[in-house]
Amino acid sequence: MDRESVEKRGRQRFLATRRGEVCFWVLVGDQKLALNDLSPEGFAYPSSTPPPSGRSFEFVLQRRGVPDEIRGQAQVVNYLQGPDGGQAGCRFVKLEGDGAERIEDWLIAHVLANATVRITEKDARAIVAGGSLI
Repeated sequence: MDRESVEKRGRQRFLATRRGEVCFWVLVGDQKLALNDLSPEGFAYPSSTPPPSGRSFEFVLQRRGVPDEIRGQAQVVNYLQGPDGGQAGCRFVKLEGDGAERIEDWLIAHVLANATVRITEKDARAIVAGGSLI
């Protein structure tokens, strides 16, 4: 599978950790999975085996230290196997209510908290709104 067919996101992905600790999780059924990354378009999570591809599934996103949850539907669009395990890449199919705006707010706060140089909220908003750097 070539790299272009694997990469489906046009927007930047953000690692779902801060100082080595997980910041974002997804609940799928009765499983709580730490996210590898999150973007305005979707997320990726560790998976030792390829999940069913193409079907939509219900999910709940959670953020460390915040009681807020974002609900919606996602679809597995790729699976990458690596030496340390696999990763399922998912895209959002539907977000409930103002879920898209809240994901952007979560990511702006995440960028501000992880910045190694001083940036403004306007800078963080531009980073989140920008295209993928991959």
